[in-house]
Amino acid sequence: MSEKHRAEPLSHFENKLRSVRASRGLSQAALADASGITRQAIHAVEAGQYLPTTAVALRLAEALQCRVEDLFCLAARGEVISGEWLGPGRATADAGNPCRVKAALVGGRMVIRPVATLGDVLNFTVPADGLLAAPAAEGRGRRAQRNVRVRLLRDRRAIESEVSVAGCDPAVFLVGDHLARRHAPATVVGWTMGSAAAVEALRKREVHVAGLHVVDARSGESNLPYLRRHLREGDHTVVTFASWEQGLMVRQGNPKAIRAAADLSRKNVAMINRETGSGARLLLDRQLAEAGVRPGLVRGYAQLAPSHLEVARAIAEGRADTGIGVRSAARMLGLDFIPLQEERYDLVIPTAFLSSHRGLSVLLDTIVSRPFRTEIGALGGYDTSDTGKVQVL
Repeated sequence: MSEKHRAEPLSHFENKLRSVRASRGLSQAALADASGITRQAIHAVEAGQYLPTTAVALRLAEALQCRVEDLFCLAARGEVISGEWLGPGRATADAGNPCRVKAALVGGRMVIRPVATLGDVLNFTVPADGLLAAPAAEGRGRRAQRNVRVRLLRDRRAIESEVSVAGCDPAVFLVGDHLARRHAPATVVGWTMGSAAAVEALRKREVHVAGLHVVDARSGESNLPYLRRHLREGDHTVVTFASWEQGLMVRQGNPKAIRAAADLSRKNVAMINRETGSGARLLLDRQLAEAGVRPGLVRGYAQLAPSHLEVARAIAEGRADTGIGVRSAARMLGLDFIPLQEERYDLVIPTAFLSSHRGLSVLLDTIVSRPFRTEIGALGGYDTSDTGKVQVL
């Protein structure tokens, strides 16, 4: 037999049968009954002892109500792609200290970010799409200078199905898990940033979705006035993710007796803040102005944390007495919560992406599903009664 027609080794294929079967709650015997294939054969396939024939693969997919590609696909072969570096500083490729990266195809443009920018915990839990293979190429123009090459660790089709979301709601990571439960081809990668930064990243086509919670000081309306000022009319679809409460988080028992923004001017109170443009920072500044407190009088006003959870963690660890955040973050870290404002957290999506990126429609279907709404409701502080509602921009 010629080398061209020789059977390919099993290492060239990715076998997901075991994980899909387990997620369905089926034993090997139950799957054997449903598919008409012997349990021994299923065990051999899952153990990587042989690659199933087309007929066997089709029967397994039918029994598990999924596609054959969800069970078996070509393994990544080290393909090298090019993309624009969105990480901090200039990209460097060091063979002795490889840089793990995530890649996303956004509107026909491949963007590359280091996994490390997801944060300390997620850096160890989110799989990389590839390793940086070359530093930025020389050339004219900012984009040419930030062009990098990446050697993939995963199949490119899987990477292109990922949905990149910018925002500050930690529940976005649950969306990815629920997508996996629904055996959707898409996955979700959440990049933590404040509302203004998320909208700017969306405007620059660096992400597929931006999440924001900005309450207009004049009208009291969530998000839409801000979006009308910063995005082109008619180009974007706005869908409600959930409503929540935002307020002051304090240690259990509230030892400093903090009740309102006016208390932040006391010398024995130290806070931790969020970055300019975040919904939490906008709320704080408005509350301070209404209380007649100048930011310069607030201890810790310049001390910043990148997310609601990091604010809550700083308070729980005693590095601050209070900070603005959402009730769910306070509940997670065992903090007391003083509500200041109810607001809506919306997802903004370029309308053209809804037809060009299959994963976005799956994401929207997932957030309105009963299991997902039940789970984020259990986090505390979320109201999902309007989840999935399209807001008129």
